[in-house]
This record gives sequence, structure tokens and C-alpha cells, in this order.
Amino acid sequence: MNRRLIRSYILLVAVAILLFTVPVAFTLTAQLRDDTEASLKREATTMALLLGTGNAASCQALAELAGAYAQETHDQVQVTATARCRPAGVPVPKQDAALTAAVDHGTATTDWGSDVIWGRSLVVTVPAKDDGRIVGAVRIVYSTGDLTHRLWTIWGFRAGLAVAVLGVAALIGAFAARRITRPLRQLNDMASRFSDGDLTARSPVEGPPETQTLARTLNQAGERLDTLIASQRIFVADASHQLRTPLTALRLSLDNIADGVDDAFVREDVEQATAEVVRMSRLVNGLLVLARAEAKVTAAEPLPLTDIVEERLSVWRPAADERGVTVALRGSADGRPSVLASPGHLEQVLDNVLSNALEVSPDGGTITVRVEPRGDEVVLSVLDEGPGMSDAEKSRAFDRFWRGQGLTGRSGSGLGLSVVKQLVADDGGTVALKDAPGGGLWVVISLRASSRSGG
Repeated sequence: MNRRLIRSYILLVAVAILLFTVPVAFTLTAQLRDDTEASLKREATTMALLLGTGNAASCQALAELAGAYAQETHDQVQVTATARCRPAGVPVPKQDAALTAAVDHGTATTDWGSDVIWGRSLVVTVPAKDDGRIVGAVRIVYSTGDLTHRLWTIWGFRAGLAVAVLGVAALIGAFAARRITRPLRQLNDMASRFSDGDLTARSPVEGPPETQTLARTLNQAGERLDTLIASQRIFVADASHQLRTPLTALRLSLDNIADGVDDAFVREDVEQATAEVVRMSRLVNGLLVLARAEAKVTAAEPLPLTDIVEERLSVWRPAADERGVTVALRGSADGRPSVLASPGHLEQVLDNVLSNALEVSPDGGTITVRVEPRGDEVVLSVLDEGPGMSDAEKSRAFDRFWRGQGLTGRSGSGLGLSVVKQLVADDGGTVALKDAPGGGLWVVISLRASSRSGG
């Protein structure tokens, strides 16, 4: 929009320049032609009067005047000789239509040498008369080189002035466009922050009345939406917290029933019920974690990433060993980097990613975890050897309650990657899913590096 406004402003100024400057330049060009033609006619008429007088003094004065004129202007004066006056050193004009018109009909002529502005020379021919009788003619051949230089000066000055004015117009247009569109940019920034999940974003009420009305409406909608979402988060957190206790009690009761039942069919039913309670507990815990993550109640601080990774791997290795899955940690030679993250976030991120990786890994497979500092960020990667995901599945993997098909069954809550994305985003990082080089899924988590790092 800024560019359109600037182009419109420059176009308006350009039209104004064309309407006012070009006509002035044409007027000055015509005036230059007229003044030059009138001046040459006066000079030629003066010389024609001396030629028409015909006495010795006038003839001598004509010869001197023609010589002085030619020497001063580098132009040429030509005079037809009469019976009483033959100026020495002054050339005689060639016979042509203009000379015939002057000598036979007494008509003065002007020939610019071209129909477009002028040619190389301007030729003025004036008849000389003695008591009303035509006795000869005087011709001045004027070189238009100086005239052309003055013409370029006229147009060049105005062209340069036009370019300068357009440059200033562009600067003024850019300033005006940015000032006009500033309220719209603020509204767009507010909308972008909304799309990123920041419901506290508000737009200043500035600009024209229409923009102010729109800003007030959006601010009110944002406040309303923020209130509704906050209420929803509180409800989810409270409900999840309240459900944890009865679910725990229900699981204990099912375990007690399973211990006291000898019937295989009843035991199988109890075990299925217990599995569903476990899955429900994981779902409730995931909702609670997600609600706390969206609340953003903690601030990021420097944390030793490698130490946290090693600690979480030590927790998950026993479960991996039961299935013969190897969990390997790889790192670079850049020391033990620190990252900016909220306390507890990295542990939950690793638990969710490692849980998913272990679920889809085949027995005897390998889960590789890498920590790689890259400039102002640290990349944490988790690669598994499972079936991986299609592009369509990757596009939905971060949706809440979406579950993929793991090798051990669809026992997840569908919140794991949603929680990972929310926690990483809260700490200013990003998470992406790629295809692992040897097959499987490659989870790439980019975190902000801290200036404080271990060696």
C-alpha cells in the first residue's frame, strides 16, 4: 500500500510538472525564435538602408558594418551589388527563390532551414530600396549553434528541476504514506500477534476516525477473546487437577480387583479397564501441562541443555532396555551449551518426544539424540527408526488430540507434540518434523542459546 501511495503521489506531481513546466519551456523556445528573428531582421534592415542610399559614405559604412558583424558573430553578411554601391570584401548571395522574392517583389523572407525548431542556419533576406525602387538585397546567414545551446539550457534546466522535484516528492510521499498507513500497520501487527497466540496484543487508537473505530472494535474483541480463553484455560486446568485424584483412586481400585480375581476373563476385562484409566490419566496430565504452558507463568533463564538431556535419558533408558532399544547421545565439540528456557519446560519436552520415539521404535532399534550449537541457537534433535510420517501426517502432528499409528498401538493422548510445540514456542524456539536419513522421524528443536555456556 505504501508503494501505491508513493507512486500515486509522484504521478500527481509529474502531471503537475508537465502541465506547468512544459508549456513554459515551449513559450520560452518560441520567444527565443522570435527574438532572434527580429534581431536579425533589424540588422539586415539597417544594412539594406545603407545599400539603398548608394553614396560612397554609405557604401563604405556598409562594408565596415558587414565586416565587423561577421567578425563579431562569426556569421556571414551577403549583399547584392548596385550601380552605385559595390561593398569591398562582402560576398554576393546566390540566386534563389528568397533572393528573387526580395529583388523582384520587395518581400523580406526568413528561412529557419527546418520545419522542426530550426536547422543549422537561419537565413534572413531583406530588399534594399531607393525612393521606393528596389535596388538590391541584403542577406544574413546566422549559425544556430548558439541558439541550440540556449535551447538545451532552457529544457535541460527544467528537466533537472523536474527530476529534483520528483525526488523531493518521492521523499515526501514516502513520509506521508508511512504516516497514513501507520494505523493500518499497527492493526496488522496486532492481528499477527493474535495469530501467534498473543491475546494481550492491543492496537493504539490513532489515525482517521474510521481507523480509530476499527482499532477500538478489535481491541474490544481481543479483550473479550482473551477473557474467554483465560476462562477456558482455568477451567481445563481446574478440571484436570480435580480429575487426577479420582482417576488415581480408580486405578488403585482396579489393581486391587485384579489381584483378587482368579477368573481369566474377568482379569482381562479389568486389565483393559486399567489401561483405559491409565490413558485417561495421561490425557488429564497432558491437558494440565498444556494449560500451564499456555498460561506462561514462568520466565526463561539460562539452563544447561546437555545436563538436562543426560538426566532425562537416564530415566528413559530402563524402558528402552526392556525392548532392546538403544538410546544414544551425540554432541559437538563446542562444549556443553546453555539455552534460555523456563524451568521444567525442557524436561517435559524431552519426555514427550522420547515417549513418542520409544513407542514407534522397533525392538532392537536406536534412538539418537543430538545437541548441536549453531551460532545464536542450539539445536536439539531426536531421531528414531520407526515408520516415520507422511507429509499429511506431519502437517497434523501438532494438532491437539491427533494420534498417529505407533508400533505399540495408539495408546497416546494426542497432546504430546502439542505440548512440545507450546513449550518450545513459549521459550522463543521452534520445532519441526523431518524425515530421518535412514528412515523414521527426525524431530528438530531449535532453542535460543544463552551467553553463559559450560566448557
